[in-house]
Amino acid sequence: MKLYLKGLKAGIPIGLGYLSVSFTFGIMAISLGFSWWQAVIISAFTLTSAGQLAAIQVMVNPGQYFTMLISQITINMRYSFMSVSLSQKVSKRFSGIKRWLLGFFMTDEIFAVASTEDKVEPVFFLGLSTLPWIGWTLGTLLGALIGNILPPIIMASLCIAIYGMFLAIIIPPAKKSKPILIVIIVAALLHCAFYYLPLLREIPSGISISVCAILAAVSGAIFFPIKDKEDADNA
Repeated sequence: MKLYLKGLKAGIPIGLGYLSVSFTFGIMAISLGFSWWQAVIISAFTLTSAGQLAAIQVMVNPGQYFTMLISQITINMRYSFMSVSLSQKVSKRFSGIKRWLLGFFMTDEIFAVASTEDKVEPVFFLGLSTLPWIGWTLGTLLGALIGNILPPIIMASLCIAIYGMFLAIIIPPAKKSKPILIVIIVAALLHCAFYYLPLLREIPSGISISVCAILAAVSGAIFFPIKDKEDADNA
């Protein structure tokens, strides 16, 4: 019980942050024609801000299942790497079906907090994930319900907030690292090309997002490779 309460306390800031961000997602979902309960189900069973944002854009165009598959794999693949990394710190009790069930809650922020632990216990990780999941789902519900009564111009303005979250994520590391800044610029330029150029703009948004992410990441790996520790010592 102590470990659960410890995790619950550690998850309070994440839960509060998710509450505000998912509020905007709920408004965006309503603006695209989703019902309030559909928006809540998406948040309750997905728990990925970028993935959900890309998914609802694709879902408004029925039949683009392949596009949705590719975009979701590309956007959410990082969670697999986070899980592999965290698996090196989990206790022996964190095994079997517990990994399958608790792996659902893996997000950037939960991973960051869990990584600070010397050993991650299942009960602690469950406590850490509880409030973020509640905050994400509740925020979506509130945004979806309020979105039904707000004027369109206010809804459009509030939808910008979720993009502000992404800017808050990328700007601090971009200010400290020139390679990261260049990779971000490459991704932005590629996206502009897919949005404005006559032939490229015909490509579905889910595919274009995946292509931009992969090409930007590959360019960063080619031009700004990270040296291994041994190579750095020998340099």
